[in-house]
Amino acid sequence: MSRIGKQPINLPSEVDAVINGQSVEVKGPKGTRSFTATDDVSIVLNEKVIVVKPRGASKRARQQWGMSRTQVANLVTGVTKGFKKELEINGVGYRAAIQGSVLKLSLGYSHDVDFQIPTSVKITCAKPTEILVEGIDQQVVGQIAANIRSWRKPEPYKGKGIRYKGEYIFAKEGKKK
Repeated sequence: MSRIGKQPINLPSEVDAVINGQSVEVKGPKGTRSFTATDDVSIVLNEKVIVVKPRGASKRARQQWGMSRTQVANLVTGVTKGFKKELEINGVGYRAAIQGSVLKLSLGYSHDVDFQIPTSVKITCAKPTEILVEGIDQQVVGQIAANIRSWRKPEPYKGKGIRYKGEYIFAKEGKKK
């Protein structure tokens, strides 16, 4: 049985949820998000608590149970707190700056990399070597952070590049004489 699926989802006072068939719509201070579950689970709203239950004992129903509960919990977290990913830039001359709706990255190429900031996320640069990606959708925030990181992944010899904050890069030993 799913240990995650058993847990009910408590809605904070500032969050409203509407369940219409298999779709859940959650409204909160940061925005509105929705999720449509498969027919293998049932979603019930009792006052300020959402409960997800499987509709049978099949393997697929049990798989969808925990996943659907987590997706609905992420909707609630997204519209209340939001999600964020922090990136660090390491390397001489590597830096980031925001100009309007464009993130300008100087990453050692012959040209600056211009990354168009989508409207669904907010990107800020407190320092030239730090990038903060924030939004209400966990998947979108993670994908945009991964897209920014892909411009210059951290290399294992000197550690230069863009990495997630707290990410450990296994350093390799250089050439020997």
